Amino acid sequence: MNESSTSILRRLIPGFVLGLLVFIGLALLGDLQRVSLTLLRFEWKYFLIALAFTLGNYTLRFIKWHFYLNQIGIRKISLKNSIRLFMAGFPLAVTPGKVGEVLKGVWLMRQTGVPVGRGVSVVVAERISDGLAVLALSLLGVMTYPQYWPVFLGVLGLLVFIILLFQIRPAANWLLDQGEKVSILRRLVQSAREFYEGSFMLFRPAPTLFAVALGTLSWLGEGIGFYFILLGLGLKPDQHLMAMAVFVLAFSTVIGAASALPGGLGAAEVSIAGLLTLILRENPAIASTATVLIRLATLWFGVFLGLGVWSFSPDLFGYGTPQKSFTEY
Repeated sequence: MNESSTSILRRLIPGFVLGLLVFIGLALLGDLQRVSLTLLRFEWKYFLIALAFTLGNYTLRFIKWHFYLNQIGIRKISLKNSIRLFMAGFPLAVTPGKVGEVLKGVWLMRQTGVPVGRGVSVVVAERISDGLAVLALSLLGVMTYPQYWPVFLGVLGLLVFIILLFQIRPAANWLLDQGEKVSILRRLVQSAREFYEGSFMLFRPAPTLFAVALGTLSWLGEGIGFYFILLGLGLKPDQHLMAMAVFVLAFSTVIGAASALPGGLGAAEVSIAGLLTLILRENPAIASTATVLIRLATLWFGVFLGLGVWSFSPDLFGYGTPQKSFTEY
């Protein structure tokens, strides 16, 4: 194991520790004995259905990722390599503030030659389009429960502001030009210019609408997967339960992302369990168990899939010869 891979693994440790502590906390809050009994009664076929919907989410998000690569000029990367890089990024979600995902920009540079800054613009665009998608799925629930409007509008305003900021090209170029005049900032500004160029292309209206539409469909799938987990816990199937499952998972994803905690750990779980208790009036044992199961079927399923990709991708961490691809601008 080289220094690079060791450093990356160290960055994952806080996320794994926090995830374990969150699960222990949920079990204790829901009453450990009752949570255990609830798990024993759970119909595990519904967990497999939830995993299938999660894979559907990943498939649609991969299509968006590959579309974004095309938008920034990476048109000749193989589909296999694109999938590999996409999935290898899953474990980086549990780094603090998801900053580890910047590593995807480094991987893209090594595989295709695209500047790191331009590759990082794809990561940022993914996060922002996902944010808008889960906000769209949260809208109906927020209209029903107006106490959540401040968080909804605050996050929406921030995301729209970022998109509009990247589209004001004259102002951005002027700022970058001024930065290049300062010798100690010149190298940093060159990377920032690549990041801006990538972001400008990705946040144009057509790519943004396409990405948000794909994101809405993908996160809707995870919401439906959550609905099936609730069915496995014995809740009565109806349209209201499905709508609330989608809202609870989507809005909790917003809360988790806004918290900047690794993978939203702690914030997302508290939000899911709390909303289940308040809105669906479920007892704490059901709410805690449902939260543990959906996080295992979504976040942690992805993390372990990504770690599996790491195990047969030594070139990502400096071992062996990087796979060859071509970059087209």
